[in-house]
Amino acid sequence: MFFYDPTLCLPSSEELPDSDDTPVDNELQDLIPGLLKSILAWLWRDRWDWFFGVDMGIYYDPDLPAIVPDGFLSIGIPRVIDEELRLSYVLWEERRVPTFVLEVVSRRHRGEYSSKKALYAQMGVKYYAIYSSRRRRKPRLEVYELVDQEYHLLTGEPVWLPEVGLGLGRDRGVYQGIEREWLYWYDQSGQRIPTPEERAEQAEAWAEQVRQQAEQERQRAEQERQRAEQERQRAEQAEIKLQALMNQLRQRGIDPNQL
Repeated sequence: MFFYDPTLCLPSSEELPDSDDTPVDNELQDLIPGLLKSILAWLWRDRWDWFFGVDMGIYYDPDLPAIVPDGFLSIGIPRVIDEELRLSYVLWEERRVPTFVLEVVSRRHRGEYSSKKALYAQMGVKYYAIYSSRRRRKPRLEVYELVDQEYHLLTGEPVWLPEVGLGLGRDRGVYQGIEREWLYWYDQSGQRIPTPEERAEQAEAWAEQVRQQAEQERQRAEQERQRAEQERQRAEQAEIKLQALMNQLRQRGIDPNQL
């Protein structure tokens, strides 16, 4: 029987460019999705059915250039293919559309509300998030859900994403030594998931607390040892005095045992 797989006739990820050679407009377009990825890498460290791409091309049509979101999350695919990792994200190879896409708005718009938004909807991306820290009147974080091929803005923050099993929201914090507003993942109760750096600091603080408790116990044990030694020396001195007194009595012809 003849078997025909049309995807075999399409270019592979090894044959497609792995970058559009377009630099990001600012550092936040790399750091913000990078932070979200680092949190997932710790939170889902025992899971291997997800992939988070940062500034990576998504190929959706073999005749068109890739679209490059600032960050995207796919669930239900291998986290690692081989030791060379992914060069790009090719839909006809992955057979899975990203569940979540993030765009960080820079000084100039890059189609976040027009061409990119329409393309993500056409691709079937369930959640589309747009973040801009420079906004004063509009929400800084907008999360859209795809319903009937159209994006609808979700309300509240953090925004719960059932297909991801996490919420997305903003908070002030420190990442790579930089204090500012960042995007974070949240659990279902609305608690922010700590970053790896915060977990490391908590671990260090706990280790320091344990060290201090151990040192306090050592000091108490040393104090007890010193008190015991002082008691031993006092008893020894008392015994010496008693023996000296008994010797004096014997020298005077008095038997101390008869006293």
